[in-house]
Amino acid sequence: MKKIKLKVLGISYSQTQSGAYALVLAEDKGERRLPIIIGGFEAQAIVIKLENLNPPRPLTHDLFRNFSKKMETELKEVFIHKLDEGVFYSQLIFRKDGEDILMDSRTSDAVALALRFKCPIYIASEIMDKAGIVIKDKDYEDDDAGEAAGEEKFAKTEKADLSEMSVTELKVKMEEAVKAEDYEKAAQLKQEIDRREKEK
Repeated sequence: MKKIKLKVLGISYSQTQSGAYALVLAEDKGERRLPIIIGGFEAQAIVIKLENLNPPRPLTHDLFRNFSKKMETELKEVFIHKLDEGVFYSQLIFRKDGEDILMDSRTSDAVALALRFKCPIYIASEIMDKAGIVIKDKDYEDDDAGEAAGEEKFAKTEKADLSEMSVTELKVKMEEAVKAEDYEKAAQLKQEIDRREKEK
């Protein structure tokens, strides 16, 4: 079965399902994108890693990674191997004592773990042929995996409010949000800080 390597492009609010998010994966060497609708908890887990935020306590995916490391089991790769009625199915491929161990996973959880283990994400080529799309929108064409896939990502605080704060104030607010475990707000604040620093 031919595999295509993917990278995480970003997350945006879902335009089709209220309260859901769109995880956008992209061909590593190609123009096609793969939008996958995921829940808020999984979106938060992915954004935390994309934005390099450090929670004061380990979240579920961090705990899973820590446990695997203690058991000397490494996540070798994530493989999106099936598409059935709009639902993507993934496998986690672990390496333990020289042997591969396969485990079924939701794709959102698999991607959150791939980011933590820094392992590659692959998809079966026939699934990419069916579900992959070419998006011309400039919001999705940034090659940096840590960038947002749209201006609306976790936009709970009005941009006007953020524009009145200095970078120092934004950083203080971001630290407060992380300590309070409000990762949606922290991610948005970090996005604003990064935007300001790029403009320098």
